[in-house]
Amino acid sequence: MLSQYFKSLYKHTMSRAYNAAYEHITSSVDPDSAILDCGANNGWTFDHISKKCEIERSQYRGIEWNARCVEEGRNRGLDITQGDLNIGIPFESEVYSCVYALSVLEHLLNPCRFIKECHRVLRPGGQLVLLTPNISTYFTAVLILFGKMPSSGPHPDSDQLLNSEEVFKVSSDNRKPDTESDTPVHRHIVVFSFRVLRQYLNMVGFSSVTGHGFGLYPFPKGVQPLMERLDPYHCHQMVFVARK
Repeated sequence: MLSQYFKSLYKHTMSRAYNAAYEHITSSVDPDSAILDCGANNGWTFDHISKKCEIERSQYRGIEWNARCVEEGRNRGLDITQGDLNIGIPFESEVYSCVYALSVLEHLLNPCRFIKECHRVLRPGGQLVLLTPNISTYFTAVLILFGKMPSSGPHPDSDQLLNSEEVFKVSSDNRKPDTESDTPVHRHIVVFSFRVLRQYLNMVGFSSVTGHGFGLYPFPKGVQPLMERLDPYHCHQMVFVARK
């Protein structure tokens, strides 16, 4: 079944993209590091990072809007602050050696302001790691031509529409629609293309910007790594590493 094929590709893509992001984050960790997790949830990414490198809880800090998640993280002994990334990052400038936001940028009303704030709070030589979907995929273009609403782009504002066949969902069926809530978690608001995100990171003032693409649909898993290197611009997910 076509939908199951794409869901399998999606799961494979997300696993590889997240692992790549973790590798970039952990490569920056040393005894003097201070990392900031933007969109921290309950701090679950700390568990993944700590498995790959020696990092103390005192080196980690998170920011998260959901009060329940903040409380869960604090109960786990992690320093997580409640805050709205659309407004800004409520910390001093040039504090962190690594700032990361994994599957966060697409949910923000003001992602460009957020990127500027990341640049501000990074130390000179520090790095920003972003994982976010790409709007300019072949998959998205084909669905739009057929009158479908792709799930990798901005979501429609109706749970009823999300439950219909108008949206070609590749994510898990366990994800419940919440677009009509006051603070939707799953809705994508602003989705960058590969070239635009790379250009904006350069415009903000990052001295070195490197982008990687993951999941060039509809090609099968076996040829994905080769196709991604040939054409990162149209992959489903993007991992960007930008150094201040």
